[in-house]
Order: sequence, then structure tokens, then C-alpha cells
Amino acid sequence: MNAPFKPRLLIVEDDEGLQRQLRWAYEDYEVLVASDRNAAINIVRAEEPPVVTLDLGLPPDPDGTTEGFAVLETILALKPETKVIVASGHGARESALKAIASGAYDFYQKPVDIDQLGLIVRRAFQLHGIETENRKLEEKAGDDRTVLGTMITAAPEMLKVARTIERVANTNVSVMLLGASGTGKELLARGVHAASRRSGGAFVAINCAAIPENLLEAELFGYEKGAFTGAIKTTEGKIELAHGGTLFLDEVGDIPLPLQVKLLRFLQERVIERIGSRKAIAVDTRIVCATHQDLPEMIKAGSFREDLYYRLAEVVVRIPSLAERHGDAALLAKHFLHRFAREMNPHVKGLAPGALAAIAAWPWPGNVRELENRMKRAVIMADAKLVTAEDLDLAPVADDALPVNLKAAREQADRRAIRQALARSDNNISGAAKLLGISRPTLYDLLKQYELQP
Repeated sequence: MNAPFKPRLLIVEDDEGLQRQLRWAYEDYEVLVASDRNAAINIVRAEEPPVVTLDLGLPPDPDGTTEGFAVLETILALKPETKVIVASGHGARESALKAIASGAYDFYQKPVDIDQLGLIVRRAFQLHGIETENRKLEEKAGDDRTVLGTMITAAPEMLKVARTIERVANTNVSVMLLGASGTGKELLARGVHAASRRSGGAFVAINCAAIPENLLEAELFGYEKGAFTGAIKTTEGKIELAHGGTLFLDEVGDIPLPLQVKLLRFLQERVIERIGSRKAIAVDTRIVCATHQDLPEMIKAGSFREDLYYRLAEVVVRIPSLAERHGDAALLAKHFLHRFAREMNPHVKGLAPGALAAIAAWPWPGNVRELENRMKRAVIMADAKLVTAEDLDLAPVADDALPVNLKAAREQADRRAIRQALARSDNNISGAAKLLGISRPTLYDLLKQYELQP
């Protein structure tokens, strides 16, 4: 029988007595030990341990922190996702601040309390596991053509949207996507198309707000040669081009009233007439539309037809803003960072803690589009390996906006990790517990402790 898998834990410590004590305390892990910089780096290269405990006072500078910080910098350069827990008795506060700013996961002051350090180690492994799952989802999102495969999200609010889209995709009902600018309406419209039986046909998109009113009819319905000045050849409209596929009408609230009448006739009869022609052309296309406007209010004001609204809104999907997608801002920021770093600045390896705090605090009025643009600029402009709040052009978060103490910070991390695991497992307790690396009873206890509802 194969021995049970044990995650690798590297202990970088030159005190042989403490080495033995930690080996004994961490029997649930495959413990690797290094006494100096070279040994630690060799083990990281060969074994890739997810979590490292690092004493900053290493030879040849056991009374200082120079060697320890050199080890920290090298580990994070080799494996940025490694969770490094730094311990030191030398200038504890200054060392803690410097270590966290350099990318360490946590800091612990000597003398070591085995039980408390063990709790930090366990949480580091849990977080590393969740982040590994996030990266797998990001990789899948790059290749998968399903609706969920087009989205990077861990938020229950967005996963609910995805499930709704999957359910309606293989019907012919018209879908209306409601959401603020930058929330990903076209991405989701493409998701409807990709998950439908029409995925082999064309996906044709038109932004109704971007085309002058006098040209929009020609764009939608096409025209015959000679129908108007400049019509030098017969041209198919967007509706006709979407035959057998999906037509996406973005910013449908900007369609002028006279054209709304003609669009309604098409939706009722499924035939069009090009400008300058009386020939009826049958078109089989699925309609997906989107808007950030309040169409019911426009109906009351007389600027949008009620009968057209009900033809377009057979199924309405409301897309939450990025601020309402709990945890997604940081997740998407890391996704964009890795993507843009590969393309534009391989020197950049991650986000500084201050940048993550600023991302969490910012309301993102421009939603995902704003986040993507800020991350692209930050990656291009970053001088250091970790993107800072300044690189993102975001104000640093004031100290009083941060958790008041380490216990509060860890509770925040626990809550966030539990919510993400529940979302990823579709609220399955056993699946969430497995992702978190804990037992079902332990997860139930945490849900009760933090008053969280699956």
C-alpha cells in the first residue's frame, strides 16, 4: 500500500535543536530542512515546497537578517507562489514590515510557539491550494469554449450568472444582459453563443450607440445597390449576416424609436427587407442584447417600446458590478498581471501586499475593463518585481482601513478562503473541505464560528 501523500514543508533554520523540535511537531508534512542559504535554494529548486518557514538569522550572519532576506528574495524570484513564513528575534517590528513588503506570507517573532506557528503553516498550505486551483481555472479559461471557461471568477454572484446562461443557451429565447459598462456583457453574449447549438454559426455584434442614427438601419438591415447615395453595391446587414448564428445588439437602448418598429417586425415575423428592396428575406438568428440603461424607465418616458422590450427580454440576466463580485478583483488582477507580464514585462512576478489592499478598497466604477487597463499600465510601468499601489495609480490604503490586528487579518483570510472554496465547489461541503485541506466537521465549525451560510 502506498504511503499517504504529505505536502512538503521546508524549514530553514540553523539551530539543530529547533530543527528536531519542528520535525517532530510537523509529522503531517514531509519536512525538509536547510541550515543555510545554498541548501535552502537547492531544496526549493529540486522539491518546490509550497510552504517555507525561514529564520532570518542564518550563517554567516546569524546575529543579523542579511542572509535571511537574501533567501526570501531568491525563493520568491524562483517560485513567486511559495508561502514564506519568516521568523526572527532581531528587530522584530522592522523585520516584519520589511519581510511582508518583500512578499513574505506572514511573520512570527521568536521564541517560537509551536502551536501558533503550526496554525500559520496550516493556513499557508490552505491558501496555496486555493491559489493553485485559481491558476488551473485561469489556464482552463484560456482554452475552454464553454460559458464558465470564458470567465475568471470565484464569486458566487457571477457563478450564478454562468449557471443561468448555461441553462438558456440551448433554447431560442432572446436574452437581455443588464449591467454597468465594463462588466463583460459581450463576453457573456459570446458565452451564450458558444454554449448553444448555434456555436457553429456566426456571432455578429453591433454597438447600437456607436453608429450614427442615419446609418444604423443600413447596418442592421442592409441595402440594395442604388438605394441611396453611396450605395454602390448590394450589402447584407448584420441581421442577415447572423443567419444560423447569434446577433448581439449591444446598447440596445440607443436604438431610435422609428428603427425600433422595424426591429420589432423582424422579431415577430423573422423576415427582413433591405433598404431599397421589397423582397422579404427569412432570417434564422438568435438575439442577445445588452444595455446599461434602465429600459423600464425609458418605457415610462416613451423612448423605448414596451412591446419590443418584452420581445428582447424573454430571459433577463443581471450582471453584478466588480465591486459586488466578492474576491474577484484580486483574482482578476492576478490573472491580468500574469497575462500582461508574459507579453510585456517578464520581470514582474506578482502584486505587493499594498497593491492587493488598494485593489480591495477601490470601488472600480469602470468594472473589469478599468481593472484590466490599470493592470496593463502597471505591468508596463513597474520597476520592481511586485506591482505596487502607486504603479496602479491607486491611493495607498490608510492603516486604519486595514485589520486592527493579526487575529482580525487571519479571520478575514479564513472567511475569504471559505467563501471561495464554497463557490468553487458549488456549495458542496465535502468538496469545499477538500479544497481547504480540512475535514467536514472542521468546516462546519468554521461556518458556525464565522456565521457563514453555504
